[in-house]
Amino acid sequence: MTKLRRVVLDVLKTHEPKLTDLALEICALEGIDGVNITVHEIDKSTESVKITVEGYDLDYDVIKDVIETMNGVIHSIDEVAAGTKIVDEVKTPQDR
Repeated sequence: MTKLRRVVLDVLKTHEPKLTDLALEICALEGIDGVNITVHEIDKSTESVKITVEGYDLDYDVIKDVIETMNGVIHSIDEVAAGTKIVDEVKTPQDR
């Protein structure tokens, strides 16, 4: 069976819990090799972040539950990779 390998999420979260705590909670899930969280915008009470999760067998619903439990809301799924190999995006003339 093909497995989910990478998910990139656009998330809005409150300032608490801290980004480090959110990253560690997600990374502790089974099947996850690593998590990157990048802040795109901060306002008075929230942070807009991009969360990239990679692993060998990701469960999107479990990742979503952790984010929601830690005061986050997923705005969109911006990238998904599945299969035995992660295929990186290739730039084309249309991307310029």
